[in-house]
Amino acid sequence: MATDLPDAAPLAPESERRERLTPAPKARRFPSLARHAGVLADGRHAPARLSGLLAPGIADPGEFPFELWARLLARSWRRPSRGLAAGGVPGGFLPLRQAIADYLRLLRGVRCEAEQVIIVSGTRQGLDLAARLLLGKGDAVWLEDPGYPGLRGPLAAAGARLVALSVDGEGIDLSRAGRAPRPRLIAVTPSHQYPLGMTMSLARRLQLLDRARQADAWIFEDDYDSEWRYRGRPLAALQGLDSDGRVIYAGSFSKVLFASLRIGYLVVPPQALDAFLSARSTLDDQPSLIAQPALAAFLTEGHFAAYLRRQRRIYRARQEMALAAAQKHLAGLLDVPPDPGGLHLVGFLTPGLARRMDDVTASRRAAEAGIAVPALSKYWIGRAGRQGLMLGYAAMPEVSLEPTIERLARALRA
Repeated sequence: MATDLPDAAPLAPESERRERLTPAPKARRFPSLARHAGVLADGRHAPARLSGLLAPGIADPGEFPFELWARLLARSWRRPSRGLAAGGVPGGFLPLRQAIADYLRLLRGVRCEAEQVIIVSGTRQGLDLAARLLLGKGDAVWLEDPGYPGLRGPLAAAGARLVALSVDGEGIDLSRAGRAPRPRLIAVTPSHQYPLGMTMSLARRLQLLDRARQADAWIFEDDYDSEWRYRGRPLAALQGLDSDGRVIYAGSFSKVLFASLRIGYLVVPPQALDAFLSARSTLDDQPSLIAQPALAAFLTEGHFAAYLRRQRRIYRARQEMALAAAQKHLAGLLDVPPDPGGLHLVGFLTPGLARRMDDVTASRRAAEAGIAVPALSKYWIGRAGRQGLMLGYAAMPEVSLEPTIERLARALRA
């Protein structure tokens, strides 16, 4: 071991020093991906000083039973089997896949076996896998407009052509689809359209399946928050109506349990399963197994069902409080209709406020007051059809809801 340290770091070779002085090339390889990279107006990507203050799409981690979760993790890894420690299953931990399949068959009407479930880190990784397998450069993908911006990045990275189709009260509007290029993939959120919240009708679901059959297209069903339903019975998943094996069903536990869990899943049609598993192992060996045994126990031992029942009551009460506070403080500024499910509300700019500012300006005014409420117009691919703000309420403690909405009103009136 050296007893003395040099007074200065040794100089790198001349050639290496020249390389360091050479400016890095500008990013030009993925212009379409770069165009969508900054569109994630989701509250999870808000600055730390804003995150959680009415930010949409966030469940309340403070309500999660972390002590129970810690016990399940410890039990799983106190004396793990050799197979669990070694890993090597590209589809994920089989007991978890079985638990997810059982849950989906019972409560979402999904037709699947455990072998069809593939564990991924989230919906976007699942879509990235599907896009790599199913899309060629320039293939058309139909997307809801407005829609979740996070779905656009994996598609743009695959070189797909994004085709925006507007939505109406029944979901994606297929009345003008005859003039759209023939799709290779159609991505939809039928249970609870993001961000506007409507549920795709049964008639529209059958129409969509028929249109996909005619075009020989795949359907990517993003069932991102069907667990959060507060009024009425939800329709079963679109996948359960599929008799051709063309629907790829995606779900995630991040919006249900806590965001950093990063466990989602795909349900893949049997004829595509081998290709998906092969691609999964080629790209990333396997998903991390650290949390999967604990999550499997959380589902099979009844903790998940109990947690959902408790959280539905909490989130429904918070939505009702948010609506009452909006009616009291935001009247004349935002029209805020109720939503039968989800983790956010949409506040549409009233004509009076819209004459003074657009929703991007309104969102910026809110951010200056320390409140993250993304502009609704950012969720459109093309020209925005409506102006509004996304108002998350699920992660906000009840005592803070009305004061925060009152502060938002002051910022918009200023």
